[in-house]
Parts: sequence; structure tokens; C-alpha cells
Amino acid sequence: MTLVSCAGVGVRFGTRELLKDVSFVVVRGERWGVLGRNGSGKTTLFNLIRGELDPSGGTLVRSSGLRVTVMDQYRDFGDALTVWEAAADAFAELFALERALGEQAERMAAAGDTVTPAMLERYDRDLHRFEREGGYAAAARVDAVLHGLGFDPDRSRTQTIASLSGGERGRVALARQLAAPADLLLLDEPTNHLDLETTLWLEGYLRSLDAAVLLITHDRALLEAFANHILHVESRTATPYTAGYSAFVAQRAERRLAAQRAYHQQASKIAKEEDYIRRNIAGQNSRQAVGRQRRLARLPRLGPPPGEEDVMAVRLEAKERGGDQVLVAQGVRIAFGDLVLLAGFGATVRRGEVVGLVGANGAGKTTLLKVFTGERTPEGGAVRIPDSVTLSHYRQDLAQVPEEKTLFDAIADRRSRWTRGQVQGHLGRYGFSGDSVLRRCGTLSGGERARMALALMELDQANLLAFDEPTNHLDVESIEALEEAIGEFDGTVILVSHDRALLRALTTRVWLLHDGRITDYPGTFEEWEAASAERAHAARVAAQEEEALRRVKEQRQVRRGQDTRKRQEGEQRTARRALESAEAEIARCEGEVARIQATLADPDQYLTPEGVRRAGGLGKELDAAQKALEAAFETWGRLG
Repeated sequence: MTLVSCAGVGVRFGTRELLKDVSFVVVRGERWGVLGRNGSGKTTLFNLIRGELDPSGGTLVRSSGLRVTVMDQYRDFGDALTVWEAAADAFAELFALERALGEQAERMAAAGDTVTPAMLERYDRDLHRFEREGGYAAAARVDAVLHGLGFDPDRSRTQTIASLSGGERGRVALARQLAAPADLLLLDEPTNHLDLETTLWLEGYLRSLDAAVLLITHDRALLEAFANHILHVESRTATPYTAGYSAFVAQRAERRLAAQRAYHQQASKIAKEEDYIRRNIAGQNSRQAVGRQRRLARLPRLGPPPGEEDVMAVRLEAKERGGDQVLVAQGVRIAFGDLVLLAGFGATVRRGEVVGLVGANGAGKTTLLKVFTGERTPEGGAVRIPDSVTLSHYRQDLAQVPEEKTLFDAIADRRSRWTRGQVQGHLGRYGFSGDSVLRRCGTLSGGERARMALALMELDQANLLAFDEPTNHLDVESIEALEEAIGEFDGTVILVSHDRALLRALTTRVWLLHDGRITDYPGTFEEWEAASAERAHAARVAAQEEEALRRVKEQRQVRRGQDTRKRQEGEQRTARRALESAEAEIARCEGEVARIQATLADPDQYLTPEGVRRAGGLGKELDAAQKALEAAFETWGRLG
């Protein structure tokens, strides 16, 4: 079923053209990744689809009764006082109907034999509507979404909106959108306030929906796992691709190459024609030259294809090499009153390492970075950074960008010997040119502030870089440029991020901050993901095994009584022996499962890549042992 159809759509504001010739069709169940550089028109496209903006040209058709949800960027939760009320906003009328049904039921019970047909008819009509609109599943749906986004559904019923941080309010706004019934979801950077665990949940939730989804995101791992269509907004138009993210990247490269060839071929042809016209316009072949001039004037010109020239160009270079021992933490304790975020942390970071620091929102990652930078004193222990090491900090709140200064002054104040041309050249590599360098930093958008923060960070020429969620406001092309710069950096990096693609590409070591302690994994993020998956698999099998054993014990208790009555019958002796043999096989299989589970549950098993590989093999052995145990249960059940 077609939900939205765009044909030749364009948007103009006065003489300024924002979008032109946009054509694509969205069908129910499709999952679209919407890509494009910051300011390319992605949000404008969303405003068109939701009806907030009318196209200046072309046609845009929405299916009748289309239910579209979009996250409120201003996080206005109306009269809702609690987290649960805000998340359940779409069901407010349905819950009011539920209360009305309860009141009607009480009145009918009190009326007894005097219940009127009108009362029964109204109750039946309201109950049918309540069932049709999913009333019985509404509360469970809200609970599931809140739990997936990191909230306790029970506590959320009393947790006030006023008590939330900015990031938590963002997650509530996302929960409200995801819980609401919809045919089409428009999601604009939903992962900005999510951690790794909630991002993985969102990925699975979106894939399970029957509705269509259009997702603006810079998270390449999410795009790879989620999208089966791509809409690429570039050069004031949007190009649809029936492909996942990886296939889109390849197809885009091929399309750009073809466009470049066509552009250069046309430019060469025009140059030859113009040369002929110049040489012959006043000579014997003037008639032919005039004819060619007319044809050339009517020729539609191809514009230069978009390239990589205006992509941010980050250069991270250390002024000094520094020592091999970069940072030493000993017994570090971080707490806010009685709340302990970290206790007994000790580690040594060596030159050249890229440490990925991951953990849930609120676990203390940002606070730990502030301890490393000296902005905060730990409640216990110490952090030592040698004098040969210089540290530069990319803050998540971008507070390092001076709001009152112009972009030009912010750079010139750090490089007093630079000429005006050098300052402008530096800013130009980060996408700021012309009069834009005279803007105050306080007027910049989130993406522009992020690029300015990187422009300032480059000037530090530090040999230890601490990044706190550097991808939050960057587009995909800028993230790829940053990834390349960090990969080429000849120094040490501590990287806090929920961007799985970035972590997979760069990290050589992983710190997992969880429940007040850090697990130090000496391998890449991808290896850590594999180890985590094996441990999760072992935990699931253990839970299934525990449930199976519980059922078997219950059945054994029932069958013991049955066996007592059957002992007098001689023909049961053979069956008893077979039953005993089956129980022995169950015991053997249980022992094998327990042995493998104990090995997989050992944390030391996952501290080396070799251990992770062994765990992978043990995972397969565990599956085989589990199947053998299930077969033994089936045999025992038949004999019983």
C-alpha cells in the first residue's frame, strides 16, 4: 500500500531554491534511511511529508487517513506530569474510554434488572471501539517502549518530567513517538541521546514494525542493519535507492563517476565548439559558426557533479611525541554523595592506543573524562599524566566553543601570527567560508558548532585526545572524515561514543563502565561485541535449561506416584530399566551442559582474542549439548 508519493516536488522561499525535482514513493513496511549533509534539506523534506509545508512545484500525495508520527524537537509534553503520562499521550482518549467503561459497568451492576437497552448498547459500542483501537495492548506497548529506552515502567508512573535531564527528556519524546499508533514514522536523529544498549533495542524495534519508517541518522551501523531503501538528499534534490546502506555507497560512487564522465565529456565538446565558433565567426564559414552558436546556446548544461571537495578536512597532528606511558589511573573512585559511579579503577594507557569507553547513559563516562582532564578531582585514588603528554578534550556539550567570539577571532586568538588568509584557510577546511567566518559562534547550529570544536582541537596539537560523543551533530561524510583523521593520528585517543561503526574502525582496547566498575577488554570493539554475544548466548541457554529442569522435576514428582502403582506389574520392569537408562542419559547431558556453561561464565575466558574464539567454539558445543539433553528428555517422556 502506497503511503506517500512525491513527483517532481520542489520547494522555494522567494528566489532561494531548497529542493527541486524530488520523486519517490513510500510503501507500507519499507524502511528508509534518509542521508545528506547538514543543511541539505532533510528536515524540509520531513516537513513536506507531514504536511507542515506545501510544495512550490510538483505533486505530493498522502494516502487517506495516513497516521504520521514525528518526535517533538521542543519536547513539549503538554499537561503530562509523569514520564509514563508523557509516553502514553497518544492513548489518552483510549484510557479515558477505559475509565468510562468501568463507570458504565458499575452503573449497570447497580441497576440490576432495571438496566436499559440504551445502557447495554452504549457499553457494547464503547467496548467494541476499545478493542478495535488496541485498548487491551496499549499499556503493555507503552511499558515495552519505555523499558527498551532505559526507563523503569513502574517507576515512570511516578517519575516527574521536571526531574529529567535533557537527554532523558529526549528519550521520553522518542518513547512517545514510538508508542503511538502510526502508519509512517519520521525519525530525525533518534540515537543522539541513546547508549549502545538502547540503540540496539531501537534497531530491533524498528525492524519489527509493520509501519513504514523514514530515518534521518548519522549512525552507519544502524543504517546497515535497518534500511532497505535509501533517500540521498544532495545538490537540492533527493535520489532514491532500492538498496541497503552498503549497496547504496557502492551505487552512489558509480553514479558520481558516471556523472563526472558525462560532465567532462560535455565540457570538452563545448570547448571544441566554442573554439570553432571563435575561429570561423568572421570568416568564410561564418554561416556554419552562427548555426553552431545557436545550437550551443540551446544545449542544456550539465552541472558539476557533487564531489568531496567541501567535505570537512580534519588534520590531527601531535606537536610532540610524548612518552610511552600516557595515563596511569590508580584506585580511582568517583561518587556524588552516596551514589558511587566508579570504585577501585586502575589502568595504564600506552602511546598509540585507541581506548573505546562505553557504557549506559548516566554511568559516569563523561565524569571520568573530566577526571582525566583535571576538571574534576576524584573522591579517591589518583590519575597521573606525565609532563610530556598534552591533552585536548572534545566536550559533548561543545562548551569549548566561545559563544561571544566570531569564528575568525576564535581561531586568530589562538594563532596570533597567522595572516588573515591562513585563518580563513583553516576555517575553510571545516566548511566555513566567505562572510560566515564573521558569524558569532553562539549563532551556529549543532553541526556547525561540532565542526568549529574540531577546528579548535586541531590547533592544540596534543598527543592525547579525549573525545566525548564526537559524532552527535555530524553528518555521515563528516564522521567518515573524522574517522580517517583519528585513524591517521600518531598519538593516543580515549573515545566515548555510541557509534558502533566508529568504534569498530578505530578501537584497540575497550573499557566497559557498568555498575561502578570498569571491565578492561584488551581487544577491538568488534572482538568485544563477539565476546558479549557469546556470553549473552550462554545466559539464554542457561535460562532455557533452568526452565526445562524445572518442568522435568515437576513431571518426575507426578510420575513417582504413578510408578508406585505400577511396580506390582511385572511387565513394567523392562520399562523401568529403560526409564532409568534415560534418566542416566539426562544426568550425563546435564553435567555436560553445566561444564560448558561454567566455562562460558568465567570472565577470564573473554580477556583475550584467543579466549573469545574458544568461547565461540564452546557456544556451538553448548547448542549441541542442549539438543542432546532435549532429545534425552523426549525419550524419558515417551518411556514415562
